[in-house]
Parts: sequence; C-alpha cells; structure tokens
Amino acid sequence: MSDPSDLLLDAVTRYAGWSGPIIGVLAFFESLVVIGLFVPAIATMIAIGGLIGAGIIEPAPVFACAVVGAILGDWTSYALGCRIGPAIYRHRWLKGHKLAFARARLFFRRYGFMSVLIGRFLGPVRSTVPVVAGVVKMPQRHFQTANIVSALLWVPALLLPGYFAGGKLAQFDLQSEHLVLIAVGLLTIPMLAGWIALRIAGKPRAKLKQSSVQ
Repeated sequence: MSDPSDLLLDAVTRYAGWSGPIIGVLAFFESLVVIGLFVPAIATMIAIGGLIGAGIIEPAPVFACAVVGAILGDWTSYALGCRIGPAIYRHRWLKGHKLAFARARLFFRRYGFMSVLIGRFLGPVRSTVPVVAGVVKMPQRHFQTANIVSALLWVPALLLPGYFAGGKLAQFDLQSEHLVLIAVGLLTIPMLAGWIALRIAGKPRAKLKQSSVQ
C-alpha cells in the first residue's frame, strides 16, 4: 500500500492546477483537533516546496490556500472548544487523547497567547491548543490574531526548505548532502525561533514569582 504522502504528492503532480485547494485541505485537517496528529503535513509540505522550487506547481495558490486552510482548521477547533466547553475533553471521540489535552492545557496555562502563536510548530500540542483556548473562552480577537500570524509563519517555514533544496540551491551546483544539511538548517529556524519566544514569554512569570516570594 502506498504511503499517504506519496499519494498526495502524486495527485498534486498530476493535477498541478488543483495543487492550491489540495494543500489547503491538507493544512485544514493538519490543524484540526486530534485529526492533525495523524496527518503527515510537515513532510508533505516540505516536498511540496520542492515541487514549487522545481517549477512544477505555482507558489501563490499553494501559499494562499495553505494559509487559509491552517487558519480555518485552528478556528474550527477553537469554535468547538467554545461551544462544547470542558465536556469536550470527555467526548467519546476524544477521550483516548487525554494526555494530549493535558499537555495542551498546561502549555496554554503557562504561555497564553504565545501558546496559540507557537503551538502550530510543536507537534504534541499543535492540534489541541486551539480547543483549550476555546474552552477557557480566550477572547476571539486575541485568538484570531495569534491564529493568523502563526499560519503566515508556519506555511513558508515548511515550504522554504523544500523550495531551496529542490530547486534554487541546486543552481549553485552543491552536493546532495549539502542540500540536505541546508534544508534541515532552514527547517530548524522556526523551531529555534519558537523556543526563543517561549523562553522570553516565560521570563516575566518567573520574575513575578521571585518578587512575590521576596
């Protein structure tokens, strides 16, 4: 049986004109509550970036549709959390993911706005933090701001490594192992930025705790 990523890439290659909507649907499900844990979006998006770099598909529709899909996926998860409330954690479809929600609740409790902004980049909480934000009734304006900004960062962060490794860097006649190292380096940039942002976000609370003890 073929790997789902291979099937998706084959479909995108065959129907290049529909690449935008196809990737948009992928980004939507990747961001959807729990379902996102099983969608191989990261590897697929990097490969899609390679197809863009090779000139097989157009970048603009893919970028636009992926951003919209990612925003709608998190928005849907947030809306479900708002509508159902804490009972969603006990829903029969989700009760097998108690650990994932426990991690997301701790993550949101500690970082708040930043958890929505950075959570999309972190596999263990990427599809559960928006639900938690909805359950605790995070203000819609704050959630959507973090949601939109994170989607605008997440899509190029996944497309660019494949774009450069698959096309543009090849113009410089680099060896394949060099291309792989550069692609990995590009992919770690948003992860490093997320880690730094979380460290910065955590400092004020740490100082607050120290001052309260004193």
